Amino acid sequence: MSNDPPSPASSPLSYLELVKICDNFRLPPNYGSVHVFQKPSDTDSFVPWTLTQSPGSPAVGLLRLDVVDLLRKEKPGMWVIPEPQAGHSVSFDASVNTPRKRTAVLKELCERWRDTGAFPASIGPRKWRNETYPVYRNPFGVHEHYPEDDSDEGLGNYAFEMERAACPLFGVVTYGIHMTIYQGIASSPQVKIWVPTRAKTKQTWPSWLDNSVAGGIPSGMPVFESLVKECEEEASMEAGIVRNHAKPVGTISYFFRNRMHFLQPEVEYVYDLGIPQDTPFQPRPSDGEVESFDLLSLDEVKSKMRQGIFKPNCAAVLIDFFVRHGHLTPDDEPDYMEIVTGLHGRFEYERWCQQV
Repeated sequence: MSNDPPSPASSPLSYLELVKICDNFRLPPNYGSVHVFQKPSDTDSFVPWTLTQSPGSPAVGLLRLDVVDLLRKEKPGMWVIPEPQAGHSVSFDASVNTPRKRTAVLKELCERWRDTGAFPASIGPRKWRNETYPVYRNPFGVHEHYPEDDSDEGLGNYAFEMERAACPLFGVVTYGIHMTIYQGIASSPQVKIWVPTRAKTKQTWPSWLDNSVAGGIPSGMPVFESLVKECEEEASMEAGIVRNHAKPVGTISYFFRNRMHFLQPEVEYVYDLGIPQDTPFQPRPSDGEVESFDLLSLDEVKSKMRQGIFKPNCAAVLIDFFVRHGHLTPDDEPDYMEIVTGLHGRFEYERWCQQV
């Protein structure tokens, strides 16, 4: 994440470079080796976080070694942190065995770390969001919420929820919605796109350019309802317009490491909303997160993207829009295959629990 306003690139960025700014991390070749766990100051080494120590327990995150060292100081009965060894993982204690218990342990831990000054650039009082994100057993599985009996017996996909700001500390997969609102015909060179400028007071990426509407998916809220909520809050759009005209068009996913070297594997559910050319429409800032909205031509959008002043994942969503509507094709883009595959990664998830 960035706390600074954008600074235009010294030379135009390619579309592949824009994708790689967003999808900028791969696990090192020695990931999972016993030697990794002997370097606690190494911010490039990570340990898998599993629900339990049982073989086959799903990995829900990737922990940097300084986070693991801090967890070692926690009172007994909450965490299991074996001595460094190949295949070693951190997990909850066997007694922390339901979604509600896991959520409670993480809530107390993260709030205490916030109040005692641990990782202030990530979870300090000014970074705290007071919003929870869901964590799933299978990050590519169904989005579920609390089982009514708070049990793991049915092995549903929902594992727990945790404070949004703390998610990068634990390297969990998070989810969002991003929508492109356009006027005219999407495949036409004359199409125009509504582009907001993020507020100067935003906790992350202040003053950067954004997608027309975007936001995280909070725990307990369905994907499309999250879109409706963000449209109302960020752009003053009536729910009926969104429900009747927003179209789900797929996802993008990428493995992002922020400037503090914490991991943010993310999935964005992507939507398009087309406004007929002669229909009056004007999104308006509502909740203070957006400074203004501008209706930009396709060439203007491309120019600003290549200046590097769009928030990185928003540039990726727009590249996906260009691919889907024929503004970026294999005939005019030599890096087409790398771009398209880079927009749909799996975070090397199959390696998270590999044994070395």
